[in-house]
Amino acid sequence: MSEVLSGTLFGVGLGPGDPELMTLKAVRVLSAAPVVAHFRKSGRAGHARTIASAHIRETATEAAFDYPVTTEIDFRDEGYISAIREFYTACAETIAGHLAEGRDVALLCEGDPFFYGSFLHMYDRIKAAHPVTVIPGITGMSGCWTAARAPITYGDDILTVLPGTLDRAVLAKHLEGADAAVIMKVGHNLQKIKEALKDAGRFNDAIYVERGTMPGERIVPLADLGECAVPYFSIVLLPGGRGRRIA
Repeated sequence: MSEVLSGTLFGVGLGPGDPELMTLKAVRVLSAAPVVAHFRKSGRAGHARTIASAHIRETATEAAFDYPVTTEIDFRDEGYISAIREFYTACAETIAGHLAEGRDVALLCEGDPFFYGSFLHMYDRIKAAHPVTVIPGITGMSGCWTAARAPITYGDDILTVLPGTLDRAVLAKHLEGADAAVIMKVGHNLQKIKEALKDAGRFNDAIYVERGTMPGERIVPLADLGECAVPYFSIVLLPGGRGRRIA
């Protein structure tokens, strides 16, 4: 009996949200993939699946992975860590099962697969046993600063990327000396982010972008954003170029 060759796991970067910003390579791989996998919040179609929908063939097998927890438990809580670890292990086992049978798997990744994404956890668990190919995508932050028409770096500016989950004092320390910054994972951290920017003396420079490049896009100076709940697809930009612009 001949040995079945392993399938390849493709981490497919889908870009920031606008389906037209997917790469030609991403479209080609999706169109041919016998298995398409994606993560989603329970009860939702999944944003990644929506972006890629036009390019998934009707005969493809789909593996939809519903997160067991999202924001209802703090990500530092041991209950969250345990649940999400078991979840990712089970997802990797499902994907590995397809690969072991010789089927390629396209795992949908919003933005870029190697940038703050669930794909990283599949990559770490699968790369030693099966081939993995990563297709880079336009990051969400790139889509957001382009939508906001906010050039992010000039000359020798250093760009700092910060998760909003950091403590207020830590955020403020990084922001105070930053040439330019992007703050991810805004959500429930919005008020803390505002206070950290004020502590750093940078509040009036910040731009809030919601659903950048997608339907419902919203772009306002952060100072004009009142108290409100913000969606998962939101980001805060601190454009660079202070004293570095050549007119």
